[in-house]
Amino acid sequence: MPIKRLKLLLPCTKKQQMNLHEYQGKSILESFGVAIQRGVVVDNAADAVTKANKLSEETGTEWFVVKAQIHAGGRGKGIVTETQSNGVVLAKGIDKVEETVNGILGGHLVTKQTSKDGKKVNKVLIAEDVYYPGASEPSEFYMSVLLDREKERNIIMYSTEGGMDIETVAEETPHLIFKEEIDPRVGLQGFQARRIAFNLGLSGQAFKQMTKFVYALYSAYEGCDASMFEINPVLKTSDDKIIAVDSKVTLDGNSLYRHKDYAAMRDVSEEDATEVEAGEAGLNYVNLDGNVGCMVNGAGLAMATMDIIKLSGGNPANFLDVGGTADAERVEKAFRIILKDPNVKAILVNIFGGIVRCDRVAQGIVDAYKNMGEIPVPIIVRLQGTNAVEAKQLIDDSGLNVHSAVLLQEAADLVAEVLK
Repeated sequence: MPIKRLKLLLPCTKKQQMNLHEYQGKSILESFGVAIQRGVVVDNAADAVTKANKLSEETGTEWFVVKAQIHAGGRGKGIVTETQSNGVVLAKGIDKVEETVNGILGGHLVTKQTSKDGKKVNKVLIAEDVYYPGASEPSEFYMSVLLDREKERNIIMYSTEGGMDIETVAEETPHLIFKEEIDPRVGLQGFQARRIAFNLGLSGQAFKQMTKFVYALYSAYEGCDASMFEINPVLKTSDDKIIAVDSKVTLDGNSLYRHKDYAAMRDVSEEDATEVEAGEAGLNYVNLDGNVGCMVNGAGLAMATMDIIKLSGGNPANFLDVGGTADAERVEKAFRIILKDPNVKAILVNIFGGIVRCDRVAQGIVDAYKNMGEIPVPIIVRLQGTNAVEAKQLIDDSGLNVHSAVLLQEAADLVAEVLK
């Protein structure tokens, strides 16, 4: 994951980025000329040995690295609940491949970045062993490409201390983390690629290979409209090749309309099921861990609504922007999605009627409530804008378990009251 000490430009919401599996990220990198650790993907243990043999024929490898494919970091130190296997295991021979795959595939891998229940492993990557003996010792580096929000520039962040403990390195020895800012007017310059190779302590053929690697990596980052690349480790092999052993690639979701092939790589099984459902309904929804559901029109108003919930003694259970159309069908869908969270004790609807009339929104809320039957939690509705008074009257006369408010503070007080 990105090093936490640095202030970086992160995507605004989960809706605006798409994470890829390691094997998918590597396929993109390879298409731009980035040297990678080669491998084959397996979703059935019965095919593991056959595919591993084919990989051996193509690469000459005799040992195989079996890697769980999930959208979470820390797989190497993670534990598969059912077998107690790690998420990344070296199979020292073709005869060990099937047993190793069976220890990971189909299990639930728990890492520092997953919940306590972990994530189910539906695929594994069987990769070649690239830590073979040779003229020099292999070396691991860290490298990522992303956008620095403060500088408004892409940066290449890198370190000599690659591997599983990069976060510890960032916290305890930040001087070992380097950054190279890329001027968008001229792009990555040759002297910058050479400086990266120099700071990593490379020379000779390895130095040349690293500059080539950096150029290809940055070209891939720009070419696929990524919001982040993270390669950990970048490996200098014993024969001075530079390759990406791992990859974490996050794509800008707003650019996927021009990358249909990348969009097809989306794995919805790795995403929150409720967020996927909301997205299909055209709702901007992000699940949180609070107790007050939110339904708002506009992202800015949604953020203000979450603040007022916090100030009233509650915690927002979600971010949900219904957009400019709050008709009965859309409101009903939003209610059903919010109520999938068992922790929700109340729902706050905060709509500003600019283009849309408040009385129409209120009628939509009443109709949606009646269509759903009984809603088990109180609903507070704050409507402000065109026909706000008429909207309040509609809510008050509905006879439903819905509390109306015109002022935001009034809505906050009602939230505090129902949470008592």
